[in-house]
Amino acid sequence: MKNISDMMKQLQQMQAKMQEVQAKLEAMTIEGKAGGGLVSVQLNGKGALRGVAIDPSLLVASEKEILEDLLVAAHAEARTRMEEAVAQEMQSVTGGFALPPGFKLPF
Repeated sequence: MKNISDMMKQLQQMQAKMQEVQAKLEAMTIEGKAGGGLVSVQLNGKGALRGVAIDPSLLVASEKEILEDLLVAAHAEARTRMEEAVAQEMQSVTGGFALPPGFKLPF
């Protein structure tokens, strides 16, 4: 019975750590850039868009398609960086607890 008690304590500790990580992810800002920095996108650690910065030189009608492509590219870079940051944070929570392959946190 002691093993179940120990496991429950571990799960409670993991839950507390998850709450801390969730708060940290919410406060985190990850930036992705494209076009040599002409366009940048900021996401929080949960993937929510926080901001977009566009160089004024791209704000002309003839550059519309380029701007759209740069926004997509900047978002993709920010998303990749965000996923790496989330994986690193989750590793601190699940470090001693084996999860099944393909199982992702947070839910």
